Amino acid sequence: MGSGITLTMKRLAARAACLAVGWSLSLSLAAAVASAATTSTATPAPPPTLPVTGASLIAADGQTLWSENGNSRHQIASTTKMMTFLVVLQHLKDLHTVLTQNDWVAQPADSQIGLKPGEQMTAINLLYALMLPSADDAAEDLAYNVGGGSLPRFIAWMNADARALGLHHTHYSTPIGLDAAGNYSSPDDLVHLGDYLMRRYAIFRRIVDTYRTTVWNAGHTIAYGLVNTDDLISRYRWIDGIKTGHTALAGYVLVSQGKRHGLTLIASVLGTDSEDERDQSALELLDWGFSTFVVANPVRADQVFRRSRVPYEVRPAVVAAAHGYRTVIARGSRVNVSVGRLRALTPPMAAGTVVGHVTVRIAGRAAVRVPLVLERALPAVPASKKIVHLLLRPITLLLLALLAGVITSTLALRIRRRRRRNQRRSRVRATRHMEER
Repeated sequence: MGSGITLTMKRLAARAACLAVGWSLSLSLAAAVASAATTSTATPAPPPTLPVTGASLIAADGQTLWSENGNSRHQIASTTKMMTFLVVLQHLKDLHTVLTQNDWVAQPADSQIGLKPGEQMTAINLLYALMLPSADDAAEDLAYNVGGGSLPRFIAWMNADARALGLHHTHYSTPIGLDAAGNYSSPDDLVHLGDYLMRRYAIFRRIVDTYRTTVWNAGHTIAYGLVNTDDLISRYRWIDGIKTGHTALAGYVLVSQGKRHGLTLIASVLGTDSEDERDQSALELLDWGFSTFVVANPVRADQVFRRSRVPYEVRPAVVAAAHGYRTVIARGSRVNVSVGRLRALTPPMAAGTVVGHVTVRIAGRAAVRVPLVLERALPAVPASKKIVHLLLRPITLLLLALLAGVITSTLALRIRRRRRRNQRRSRVRATRHMEER
């Protein structure tokens, strides 16, 4: 009991220190790289004050919208199992593979479904047990078997994946998440790992969004009723789950994803004192995020920005965005899209040739430059086509018409002159003829 009181005092002291330092608000809205003249009229509401040792909020595109002690390292309890899940997916191709529980015996503090040594269950059912009731015996079963009978090998894969994903403040020493030296992560790393799993793996999304289900052993002789420890998914339709955790050192931990009005946010809260405090902190952080940020889509994929007449071409050349740009911004932020100077469109030019850029500015700062490309190729023009094109130009036709008029007038004048000469000669001959008579 004495150690528990000492631990609680340490955690309270840590929270007090965090509050004394204050909140570090990070509103990273895409990769802002330059300043501009316009300014934003948006003034985001301050984030809620939460009873946590660390927390983070990101958008599903990876933008960090806010964090407190985002890179600080904490015990993370059963949120460790997110990485256990990922490693299983990467190293076990058939999730209907039957695995046999090793001789591991759970401790009283372990969350478990009661698997006995030698019991068999498919990997997919073990994954449900891993994520819903956070079963430590399922975690042990998966790690031991997928690791080829070697827990150290499986844990090494967990750490390799953490490095590959850029989780620089994360390290694992257990696939379960019980308090252990060398098993830690940070608020920022947890939300980025959760975001990666939710975006990449439909099976992960389906499992963590399940509140209650029943799984069976391989012989279909024993049923296991599973209930998700994340009760927010049963209380709020817009919550998609991800993972809870709790140990004496970690406190209550939650990584949670929510969706509203086309905006997806992922929050982590660490070190709360109770499930209610954990849930309320996550809800307040997500609510603040949805009330403060919105989705902006200033450039759509293949959006046409210019149609230009090109010599020797009947159809206009089309200049379009090479790709779209969708981001999350603070409500009320000004978004400006401007097209820069384009290259001269002179054949031959291949389709997809970059001919310029469109710049998106958010709250007065350049957020991104999207290339503008030629949508359709401009082929080389043969000499015959150039001649025909030249002849059919309006100025050319006018000059030809004037030339034809001059020629016609000259010919008509010559004909009239010849006719007059002929008439004079006829009169002269007639006069001479009369005189001779």
